[in-house]
Amino acid sequence: MEKIRRIAFIGNYLPRLCGIATFTTDLVQSVQKSNPNIECFTVAMNDRNEGYKYPSEVKFEINQNIFSDYNLAAEYLNFQQVDLVCLQHEYGIFGGNEGEYILHLLRNLRMPIVSTLHTVLSKPNEKQKKILQELSHLSSRVIVMAEKAVEFLEEIYEINKSKIILVPHGIPDMPFVDPNFYKDQFGVEGKKVILTFGLLSRNKGIEYVIEALPKVIEKNPDVVYLVLGVTHPNVKKYEGEEYRQNLERLVKKLGIDNNVFFVNRFVDIKELCEFIGATDIYITPYLNEDQIISGTLSYALGLGKATISTPYWCAKELLRDGRGILVNFRDKNAISDAINKLLADDLERNSMRKKAYLFSRGAIWPQVASSYLAVFNEVKEERIKNPIPAFKITQIEEFTLPEININHLITLTDDTGILQHATYSIPNRKYGYCLDDNSRALLFVVLTLNMNLYSDILSNYQIKYLSFIQDSLNPENGWFRNFMSYNRSWLEEKGSEDSHSRTIWSLGITSAISSNQEIIALSTELFHRGLQNVNSLEHPRALAYSLIGIHAYLSKFSGDTEVRRIKDILLSKLLNMFSNIEDKNWPWFNDLVSYANARIPHALFLSGHWIDNQNLIQKAFIILDWLIEIQFDNNIFSPIGNHGWYQKGKEKAKFDQQPIEVNSMIDACLLAYLISSDKKYLKFARNAFNWFIGQNDLGIPLYDYKTGGCCDGLSPNGANLNKGAESTLACLLSLITMYSFEANKTEILFTKK
Repeated sequence: MEKIRRIAFIGNYLPRLCGIATFTTDLVQSVQKSNPNIECFTVAMNDRNEGYKYPSEVKFEINQNIFSDYNLAAEYLNFQQVDLVCLQHEYGIFGGNEGEYILHLLRNLRMPIVSTLHTVLSKPNEKQKKILQELSHLSSRVIVMAEKAVEFLEEIYEINKSKIILVPHGIPDMPFVDPNFYKDQFGVEGKKVILTFGLLSRNKGIEYVIEALPKVIEKNPDVVYLVLGVTHPNVKKYEGEEYRQNLERLVKKLGIDNNVFFVNRFVDIKELCEFIGATDIYITPYLNEDQIISGTLSYALGLGKATISTPYWCAKELLRDGRGILVNFRDKNAISDAINKLLADDLERNSMRKKAYLFSRGAIWPQVASSYLAVFNEVKEERIKNPIPAFKITQIEEFTLPEININHLITLTDDTGILQHATYSIPNRKYGYCLDDNSRALLFVVLTLNMNLYSDILSNYQIKYLSFIQDSLNPENGWFRNFMSYNRSWLEEKGSEDSHSRTIWSLGITSAISSNQEIIALSTELFHRGLQNVNSLEHPRALAYSLIGIHAYLSKFSGDTEVRRIKDILLSKLLNMFSNIEDKNWPWFNDLVSYANARIPHALFLSGHWIDNQNLIQKAFIILDWLIEIQFDNNIFSPIGNHGWYQKGKEKAKFDQQPIEVNSMIDACLLAYLISSDKKYLKFARNAFNWFIGQNDLGIPLYDYKTGGCCDGLSPNGANLNKGAESTLACLLSLITMYSFEANKTEILFTKK
């Protein structure tokens, strides 16, 4: 399974004061803590121009009322190679009519989306309904926090149940303790504490609790009611502190100043848990039913509080089975009776506390984070198996080759050689150079010069690349070194089998087709010195690269007995690997199919042709046909992905798809066509090439016509926009090979004995 590396969360974030900000902050931190290998960051919504002093995990900010910000955010996220976006949705935190601006952002994202719905209305207006329907359509999953929300989404919004996931509102993991443990730190020791907390607004119904208190105080004079929280910022913006002041006047009017205290602060999680911990009874007297979730209620139950609430949707669900008491909306008498009942019955109150606490254990943040990660992984796997094309994939009926553009090749090359990596199209010096890329670059240049293209520019470049190869040869052990730092220091004494054999491949072809005698002389010398170690190669792909280079060399220097002897040894070694593992359902050399796979039938074609061995040629066709079968779907080339490859007995990895596999498939198919005259192989070669120009699983071109660069691969979310040397050269080599083939110059593919 391909691992998730980066998750972006969109929503409000602390220190912005609101419930969604608290939730998003807790969720991000919990997911990050649950899996430290995943990078979690936030795109924060701002309701004021100056924004907020966010912590470092907030990487991007959106002014909720500026439409263009949503487009910029989408562009930013697409460039960040984010694996998945988790949206926190509430109509009011986004701009436009009923928050419709957020849809523009979601439409432009290339990665899968998981949306948490903080409001699901039972009676939405037409606009609200359409927004939630489209948001659900754009999302791979929608997460809700209440069973009632699942029901509404199915029946009212007509959303398929398979898309809906129920995950409870997260809560802190706190011990079950006696309220008296915390009371002294708030000066309420010896008191019976009732608490309401959250951002103040008129729909909270706090006035009904205050009106109920005189009747409570008659029987329980030691009762105190704490109202914890600041006025909601949006309320304060338009109404100031009018609601709080009305509540304070009501307290004075009823003469209960000594029993009601307003704590006008927004407290952090630690202090909030201590306030709740000191509470004997928690109460939420909300005024209307249409409240699908309440974070405050979830917190109270999670800390094991006896709870009284009006019957809004969330409360009816959480407080059933004896976990709390429900009272009618706007009913002060029912509230006072419920409070007096609980204060008079310690047994019932403590039983209620225990039920609430035990019920909430599945909602502690580590559990919630684990549930979210399970959804994220499921969605990621779905996207890999069923990618969403950026554009409609169309069959390219008339095969047309794009122009060969060498600008990016030149950009990546300095006086030392070609740099390995690029950030987008900008060379990244940090990673220095590698032999693999310089060998491929030499091969491309020699083939291009052989076509009499760019001779005035590339003649000098072949010298740079060959000079790099010359320096890479370690005279002490005869192995080519692969990695060089930007300061021109070799980082190893011996390169990989791949890098060594690819260099043999490049030098063999250069020796065979170059028109520059000095280039031929040095290439031949380095070729022979590199051959000293090829007998120790163990990987079939390395053997194949070496054989391809050797056959090219022998096409010109056929009388070289020593090279012919080495060729026979390598071929025998390769065939032994095949005979040991050969299976008609798995005609491969080992249990893993990875990259540049078609180089193996390519080498077998050449070997069989050289010795006129039809059985060997037939083996090559069997292998190539199998590779075609597992990588072509309705003429769309879908290379084996590098996240898991293709393990025998398991499912083929679909992503990330790499250009190197495309290049090897093109060469092998063209050679198969030259040997068999079967036009299907020519069609496969052309369709494989079309992968570069948009005939792929996502309908996205990877070749940049303007620069000649090629994206580093195809992920389930789109193209990797970095254009490094390996991918660019794989594309350019494919392009020059196709040009050579169309011009009937097939030296690279088909060498005569």
